[in-house]
Amino acid sequence: MQASIKKLNTTSMIEIQNISKQYSLSKKQQKELQTNAATINAVNEVSFTCTPGSVFSLLGANGAGKTTTLRMIATILKPTKGDILVGGESVTENPEKVRKKIGFLTGSTNLYDRLTPGEIVQYFADLHGMDKTIFEQRKDKLFTQLGIHEFSKKRIAQMSTGMKQKVSIARSMIHDPSIVIFDEPTSGLDVITANSIIELIKQCKQDGKTIIFSSHIMSEVDLLCDELAIISKGNLIYSNTMKNFRTEFAHQSLTEAFIDIVKHDGKNFAKA
Repeated sequence: MQASIKKLNTTSMIEIQNISKQYSLSKKQQKELQTNAATINAVNEVSFTCTPGSVFSLLGANGAGKTTTLRMIATILKPTKGDILVGGESVTENPEKVRKKIGFLTGSTNLYDRLTPGEIVQYFADLHGMDKTIFEQRKDKLFTQLGIHEFSKKRIAQMSTGMKQKVSIARSMIHDPSIVIFDEPTSGLDVITANSIIELIKQCKQDGKTIIFSSHIMSEVDLLCDELAIISKGNLIYSNTMKNFRTEFAHQSLTEAFIDIVKHDGKNFAKA
C-alpha cells in the first residue's frame, strides 16, 4: 500500500509555483476600469500544492482568478510568470505530457450537438490513443456509474443540462487521468444529477487520484474537501487543511468564514 501511494506522489502531485497571469488592457477597458495601467493581473504570484488521494478545493468569488488558475493548470492558458509542475512535468515546457495526465471539467465547454454520447467519448478516446478494448471497458464503467446508458442513443441537442454534464464528465475521464479538475461541476443541476457527480468525486479520491474541486456550493465543499485555498482579486489569501479550518472557524459556518476571510483579504488568519 505504501509503495502504491509513493508512486502516485511522483506521477500525480501538482505544484503551483508563484504563477501569475497578466492581460493587456485596451483603451476601452482602461476607461471601464478607470485606470491608466496598461496591464492587469488576473492571478498574482499564487502557490499551493495538491496531493494524490485528496480533494483540494479552490474557492473564490466571481472574477477572483479561480477559473484562470484552473485553466493554467489544465494548460488552456499559459502563465505569464512562474510555473506549474504536474507529476514533475512543466505546463510551460511540456504541455502535451501534462494534458495526458489531466481530466478537466468546466461548465463552459460545449459538446457537439449532432453526436451521441458514445461518439463524443470515442472521439476523445481516439485523441488519447486509447486501446479499443480498454476504451470499451472504461466507457461502460463510466456510462454505468453516471447513468448515461439510458440516453446513450440520443443526440446532444436533445439532452437536458444534466445529461450534457454527465457526458462532459465521461469525455473528460475516458482516458482514466490521474488528476481531475472539476470547475463548478454541479452548477445548475438537479439534486439527483448533482449527487451522482459528488459520488464520482468520492470514487476518484478512493482511487488515489488528485482532485481539484471548485464550487460555490459550500455544503459540497464541506462534504468533499481535505484542503482548501481561497483566492481574491488574484491573490491567494488563505490556505489550510479542512481539519484546521474547521477548528479555526468552529463558531462559524463555512459560508460565514469564507465571507469573513475575503472581506479582510485573509489578514489575521493562519496559513498552512
